[in-house]
Amino acid sequence: MAKSIRKRGQKFIKRFSRASLRASEGSKEHIKENLLERFSHIRNIRLLIFEWSLLALGLIMLAVTQAFWFGDSYSETVFVDGGSYTEATIGRVNSLNPLFATTSSEKVLSRLMFATLVEVDYSGNPGLGLIKSLVSEEDGKIWKIHLRDNLKWSDGEPITNSDVMFTVDLIQNPAVNSVYSSYLENVSVAENANGEIVFTLPAAYAGFASALEFPVLPKHELSDAAVKTLIEDDFSNAPVTSGAFAFNALQTATTSDEEIVYLSANPYYYGGKPALSAFAVHTYTDKTGVVDALNAGAVTATAEISGGDADAVANGSFEKRETSIDVGAFAFLNTSGTLRSTELRRAIRQGINVAELRAVATGTAELNYPLIQSQINLSSYPEIPGYNFAAAEAKIHELAGDNPLHLNIATVSSGYLPAVAEALKGQLAALGIEAELMVYPETQEFVANIVSRRSYDILLYEVELGADPDPLPYYHSSQATAAGLNLANYRNSLVDDLLIGARETTDKDLRARKYESFLEYWVEDVPAIGLYQANMTYIYNKNVHTYGENVHLVTALDRFVDVDDWGVNKGTKDKTP
Repeated sequence: MAKSIRKRGQKFIKRFSRASLRASEGSKEHIKENLLERFSHIRNIRLLIFEWSLLALGLIMLAVTQAFWFGDSYSETVFVDGGSYTEATIGRVNSLNPLFATTSSEKVLSRLMFATLVEVDYSGNPGLGLIKSLVSEEDGKIWKIHLRDNLKWSDGEPITNSDVMFTVDLIQNPAVNSVYSSYLENVSVAENANGEIVFTLPAAYAGFASALEFPVLPKHELSDAAVKTLIEDDFSNAPVTSGAFAFNALQTATTSDEEIVYLSANPYYYGGKPALSAFAVHTYTDKTGVVDALNAGAVTATAEISGGDADAVANGSFEKRETSIDVGAFAFLNTSGTLRSTELRRAIRQGINVAELRAVATGTAELNYPLIQSQINLSSYPEIPGYNFAAAEAKIHELAGDNPLHLNIATVSSGYLPAVAEALKGQLAALGIEAELMVYPETQEFVANIVSRRSYDILLYEVELGADPDPLPYYHSSQATAAGLNLANYRNSLVDDLLIGARETTDKDLRARKYESFLEYWVEDVPAIGLYQANMTYIYNKNVHTYGENVHLVTALDRFVDVDDWGVNKGTKDKTP
């Protein structure tokens, strides 16, 4: 059996070998006949070969182009998560406690790090921040809020009603002297059985929602802090936050006055973790430092330089965006000092060429009154007497006699204010009034030593007019105190009644009539002279995603409403069908 199988195997191998040999010989003959011997014919068909080669190459290129074209059609370049955004600001960081935010740098950091109960949206209207509901009762005398669920501080601790009430107590404490003290004056606060925080006002106030735009502080961090030295507490150097970003570190440059505050995305932010991984605020002492930083590409953006100064930015990577804000620049006349005479104030207004002052503030809108049309539409406005230098000079000489008037002008080193103040000083000199001009950095010391004490005859200052018309803080006699915002120390009992009445009514027509009457007194008594409505000039790197165009900003800080959606890194993603 084994021999038989072996013989059959040997025969198969011999047959396979003979077949392989025949195939090899045949292949050689085939290659020789059909390939090697035909090379001599290539010359005769070279044009045809060239044409087919071009066709093949074209098909390959078409396929590659089609692949790229289809790739672009179903994908797009977008901003993706990650990266750090950097803003340049002016002013030192004396405290990171938002209750003491005075300088521009401190205000920016406060907005980035601390959420507020109410948040103004891009339409200029108060919206919901830390709260999920806001209810008004008794025509605006009682306001009830309910916090959102599962709110947390940046350290993971819950944000509760106790934090809100603790913050209100601090704001209302005169020893704290917070920048928000006027928001909650004579307002009582309590928690009801439904878990709501109830604000009870001394009188109805239709626009109280805007007053709830204040930051909340963590009670678990500050409950043991001494009130009188709250600004010096460790919290002011490394706060626990509730906003889109959490504090990371503060660095002081060794060769300059520049400070850098590093923030990181807050994973507990109620609006969701921001797309940016980090945000850094570089602080400078003046706009020269800001311009230098922009030209060096050291920062992403700034809102600290005016439109006229934007030309100094030579770095082609930046663009400029002008956005109108509800902030008015006024010359406040101190009615309790040298300018207590209404006749003298009228004469000074008549002798000031406001058009020339406005020309200094290039690109800004005209502002004649303490109310603007975006707040309320009035059927009529009182006429303001026009410029008449000769009449004003004669009246001032008549009132002053042989002794020339001496006035001191105060302003801050912000935007166009120093240049406008210098122009005003020159016009007063032409009228025979000697004026001393002092330009101060916008700090807590300026507020405490100059504004609170009313240490000026004329104050050139920009004030927030707000989304809701309410000039009461600036012209009601109750605010003519060290803690109040009545910067002219203006007192008129009839005006007080009109401002209170306008606050309390929800009837728009009645409110408009009361404000029309108020403006008549305002023009007659001259507690202030309207100069211009401010713009925010935003210089930003053209390759980043920042706040949108054609939005309404009440203040420059409102640009951060959607900061959690800003971006600096780009990537591709598939388009949604």
